[in-house]
Amino acid sequence: MCELLGMSANVPTDIRFSFAGLARRGGETGPHADGWGISFYEGRTTRSFHEPEPSSRSQLARLLRDMPIKSCIVLGHVRRANRGRVSLENTHPFSRELWGRRWTFAHNGQLKGVKRLELGAFTPIGTTDSEHAFCWMLGRLHARFETLPRPATLDRIVADLCAELHALGVFNMLMSDSRTLYAHCGKRLCYLTRRSPFGKATLIDEDWTIDFARETTANDVVTVVATQALTRDESWTVVERGDMLTLREGEVRVLRGRNGCAHAT
Repeated sequence: MCELLGMSANVPTDIRFSFAGLARRGGETGPHADGWGISFYEGRTTRSFHEPEPSSRSQLARLLRDMPIKSCIVLGHVRRANRGRVSLENTHPFSRELWGRRWTFAHNGQLKGVKRLELGAFTPIGTTDSEHAFCWMLGRLHARFETLPRPATLDRIVADLCAELHALGVFNMLMSDSRTLYAHCGKRLCYLTRRSPFGKATLIDEDWTIDFARETTANDVVTVVATQALTRDESWTVVERGDMLTLREGEVRVLRGRNGCAHAT
């Protein structure tokens, strides 16, 4: 399967450290050699970069590792193709405009029968089950609301849509509307929150240690979400299957299963 990387922060933060670990898994320390992509939010829109080749051998990925693009919400993905050929149009994260905002979406897993779900106002460009699921979700939201709903309302609806897709197979997902980062666990997902007092961290996939105390202020809050832990010396929280996280300004809230019973973490 593919691997996901997401970040939510209360101040613009660069994700070079975590992205370096993910990029190595794209064909070097991992088998995810069929494309990669990353999207950085700036206000309501994004800067996005995609390639249908291994991130571990990509000059563009190396450039981004050295370029401190700062953002409060980031979505990243390395692909191991199972449905849909290796091509640019099948490379995550996918994006669409809804309610005057850029939505982005990345997924790993397989969804049996998802292409039988009727689409609304959004049409896939590629052939993956992932993009079909994304277009279906946005179509349902577009049909239900004329304008962007309050975050709490949207949280409940997105959780219900995720539960429907979760029933079709493995649905590990990241999605954002530029306000909130949504993360649903279908099989494997974990996260960690960094806040004061900050310490050091070392990547699992590369010999790189960083002292976050030198890179942050006392008020910074940064949460990183990943398919598998990226660092060897930090405590990652494993997300339960069927749960969805909502992340705003680095703070995490868990929606438990289909019932949507929420509690803050």
